[in-house]
Amino acid sequence: MKLTLTTFLSLDGVMQAPGQPDEDREGGFELGGWQIPHGDEDMGTFIGEWFKEADAFLFGRKTYQIFAAHWPNVIDDSDPIAAKLNNCPKYVVSETLDTADWAGTTILKGDFIEEIIRLKNEPGNELQVHGSGALARTLIEHGLVDEYRLMFFPVFLGKGKRLFENGDRLATLSLVETKKTSAGAVVHIYRPAPPATEAAAAA
Repeated sequence: MKLTLTTFLSLDGVMQAPGQPDEDREGGFELGGWQIPHGDEDMGTFIGEWFKEADAFLFGRKTYQIFAAHWPNVIDDSDPIAAKLNNCPKYVVSETLDTADWAGTTILKGDFIEEIIRLKNEPGNELQVHGSGALARTLIEHGLVDEYRLMFFPVFLGKGKRLFENGDRLATLSLVETKKTSAGAVVHIYRPAPPATEAAAAA
């Protein structure tokens, strides 16, 4: 399976708590819900198309608990997001969770990188990661992300957790597609590429 990472970002790269005021107040963050005014039908269409490609999901604990508090209650197989989330296998990386009530969930503990590599080698279309900041950064560090779907919203926050932090290793990406919404969000889809020096040498 191809591992895809979908993330909502402010223009200055903040990914913390886009959806709800109390989603993640760690570090005194009080700007939660910043994405809500910029959601529109185009955004829903893009996200729905991505979810149709999922054969399994991989979450960090915080994002998993946010999803698990809502989506099991959406019993509507005509909803592409609910249908996929409720019927596909779900994997959550956590050292603190001992049980998970959401049907189809497996908890990954310890050396989860090897398990994720195993999942990527399973047959199927996409192993999708949504949000899950700490997990996403670990996956990036280990070179496990096959496609980045980064949706930038027209807001500058000035603080908060970022997808790409200071000290991250050098990485080169290739832009494969750009889309925009009527509300002013821009989606950039990237895939890993050889470092610029290697690409130049090959040319």
